[in-house]
Amino acid sequence: MNKILRRTPSRGVALLAAVFFPTAVFAKAADQAPTAREHTLKASPSTVVWGYFDGSKSPVLTIEPGDTVNVETMVTGARILRLLGVPERVIRPSMIEMDEKVKQEGSHILVGPIAIRGAEPGDVLEIRIRDMAMAEPWAVNVFTPGGGTLPHLFPYQGGKFVPIDLKRKVATITSGVEVPVRPFFGNIGVGPPVLVGRLSSRPPGYHGGNFDNKELVAGSTLYLPVHVKGGLLSVGDGHAAQGDGEVNGSALEASLRGKLQIFLRKDLKLRWPQAETPTHYITMGLDPDLDEAAKRAVEEMVEYLVSTKGLSREEAYILCSAAVDLRVTQVVDGTKGIHAMLPKSVFVKSAVR
Repeated sequence: MNKILRRTPSRGVALLAAVFFPTAVFAKAADQAPTAREHTLKASPSTVVWGYFDGSKSPVLTIEPGDTVNVETMVTGARILRLLGVPERVIRPSMIEMDEKVKQEGSHILVGPIAIRGAEPGDVLEIRIRDMAMAEPWAVNVFTPGGGTLPHLFPYQGGKFVPIDLKRKVATITSGVEVPVRPFFGNIGVGPPVLVGRLSSRPPGYHGGNFDNKELVAGSTLYLPVHVKGGLLSVGDGHAAQGDGEVNGSALEASLRGKLQIFLRKDLKLRWPQAETPTHYITMGLDPDLDEAAKRAVEEMVEYLVSTKGLSREEAYILCSAAVDLRVTQVVDGTKGIHAMLPKSVFVKSAVR
């Protein structure tokens, strides 16, 4: 059985590491759900916060470990959509109501928080992303002065309303240019320790948050350490599609529906969020300097391979160079991200120590 890593925070920036937990470990989570229930939670003024994570917030929903939550998020309020030139016909009354009744304190409308009964600081939430789908047949993209990677070339506001063909699962950028739709939540996080106060929903950290990692689609699993009673999970920042880097400051921002099954793991002791996809192990490095982020992503992968696969440090470093792909997660949230992707297929069962 793989050894579960305990991450110790390094200076300055949270380092995120993704590890694979074998079937025997997953079974412990599955045992929690013999009579699991399904819940529905849609974005409304009574079910969201706008722009932050707060460990002192009261939950809008309390569930049992193993329950599934069908979450519907909202791209943003009506005021911002009108400023972007979004057609009035697609602006729902609930988007107008959001502006009227919820105080905007940041960029992202987050549905939640959701409390998981029995969760205590030191536990881990295992969030299995069962399904993702578009809630509306459109998305928006926007860039603003001073943002993105090319502010010197675009010192003005721009944006676009992007129609989506739900049957073909493509977004039309302009005539003859289509992008495959691959929806995911850019922002999934838990409540930070109460003494920390509110954290902006923009940068990711030890609480999870704004990963903007396009690999976290349906079929992936995310592990978040719990910092407050109940965990207080919130999700939002729906993306219909995004390139690695999110270079102009936003993805194809959209309202999404997601099915999340949430387990409580008292057998895991993690310091940093971790995740996996069906095909890859992924480690992430975060730093204002992209070079440092890359170094930290590789360092985390070496540590993972030594700690869980029995490789020597030299073997791990060689494997990273031979098989790991470094990708730019995002470069537009102040803290930049690099994620290192290692295919699970490199491990032949008989060869693993």
